Amino acid sequence: MTQREIVLAQINHEETPVVPYSLLTEESVAAQLDAHYGNKDWRKTAERYMTFVSAADTDPKQPINDKYARDGYGGVWRQDMRPWHLEIPPLSTPSFEGYTFPKPEVFYRPEWKEKAFETCREYANTFRIGNLGWGLFERSWNLRGFENILMDALAEPDFFAEALDRILDLYLALVDYTCELPVDAIIFGDDWGDQRGVTLGPDRWRTFLKPRWAKLYEAVHKHGKVIIQHSCGSVADIIPDLIEIKLDVLESCQPEAANMNPYELKKKFGDRITFWGCLGSQSTIPTGTPASIRNEIARLKREMSAGGGYILAPAKPLQPETPIQNAVAILEAFANDSRG
Repeated sequence: MTQREIVLAQINHEETPVVPYSLLTEESVAAQLDAHYGNKDWRKTAERYMTFVSAADTDPKQPINDKYARDGYGGVWRQDMRPWHLEIPPLSTPSFEGYTFPKPEVFYRPEWKEKAFETCREYANTFRIGNLGWGLFERSWNLRGFENILMDALAEPDFFAEALDRILDLYLALVDYTCELPVDAIIFGDDWGDQRGVTLGPDRWRTFLKPRWAKLYEAVHKHGKVIIQHSCGSVADIIPDLIEIKLDVLESCQPEAANMNPYELKKKFGDRITFWGCLGSQSTIPTGTPASIRNEIARLKREMSAGGGYILAPAKPLQPETPIQNAVAILEAFANDSRG
């Protein structure tokens, strides 16, 4: 089986001879791995199952100076600290009066698209994913700031709905543009959860976000592509809703968040949705021993891939605080085809 066939089989809930994986690293960790191995050869195998491409820049930023940049919606971001953050949102009040919402062409990148076609041809045996970045909720607070948009959802529901509809129309165009590529899947990012649960609350998520994401998912499926959805935090309360609107793959699966134990999620939902992630980036990776990490990876491979429906990965890319011995243990345990 090719790497592409292995990933597709898992998404179709078929067991495979090996468990596909994805391993992303922050550059500081990658540099330590380069030094550990004395070369960069490990990088060639770290992402051997997946190939990510983009035809649109959904997060364009033009530098203002060495500290600040302006995004495609007009917001001003502080970028010289980690994490970067929005300092001046484009809308100071819950109103679009006097504001020109950006057209899809602002985000199209024909030169990226041409390169993406070449990359898809070169890596045709891998599972090719078109990346559309942050999604509806994330872009809504891009317009107003995070605290403001949460208050708008409660106090200005008509404005919040209008903001989401404008972003939905934009993303429907971006889906069509990206799906012209020979990709197998489209991945979206939208952090619906925090450590405790759904940030908006499950009911407001169902009112405002669910029907609009259903339209986006339907558009992707009409193009014959798999849907991958990233969300950090606890989204256990809305997994049945995601299954209902036909999400194929839930990515991140942060095990430290409330009710996100991956083995329990597998028992409840594993025959209806594919989980991607589940190796704890807040616990196992930074604080575990190499031996405990290898044991957890072996368990994830064995239990989460039973009956298909699993892609092995850390919940987040390997962060700068990752001990080098733990990064080595993860890389080598991922590449080991044994389930332990």
